[in-house]
Amino acid sequence: MISRSESEMLAYGRKLGKAFLDNFSNDQKSVVIELIGDVGAGKTTLTRGIAEGLGIDGAVTSPSFTISKSYPFPGGMLVHYDFYRLSDPGLMAEDLADAISNKNTVVIIEWGESVADILPKNHQVYKITLNNDGSRTIEKIQEEK
Repeated sequence: MISRSESEMLAYGRKLGKAFLDNFSNDQKSVVIELIGDVGAGKTTLTRGIAEGLGIDGAVTSPSFTISKSYPFPGGMLVHYDFYRLSDPGLMAEDLADAISNKNTVVIIEWGESVADILPKNHQVYKITLNNDGSRTIEKIQEEK
């Protein structure tokens, strides 16, 4: 998918968020998403759109300095991680494992290389590439199994 604006990126995220809600009605434990992309590619913007699709009204911001942020939504929780500054996640690895095991939780991970061994094999991976014209290409590069 090509996103030519912030509003298009948000709309795509809203669509994903609504789809995740549908999965929860099927008693799914959690949804785990890894976002791959350079700084400024739009990972947090996509996360904001997902949050809106889940029904989260408040501001969703990058957890770059806090490592994680949690946002409740009706019937569940969005937990957003950013491991950019951590080569060793330490205790945050335990926090991530707990979040993944919680029912009706959407877990979004940015810069997930340091926690790759914790992520379930069926997690979704989206790669966001900033194109020369300022648009972004969003590719789902790993399907859930």
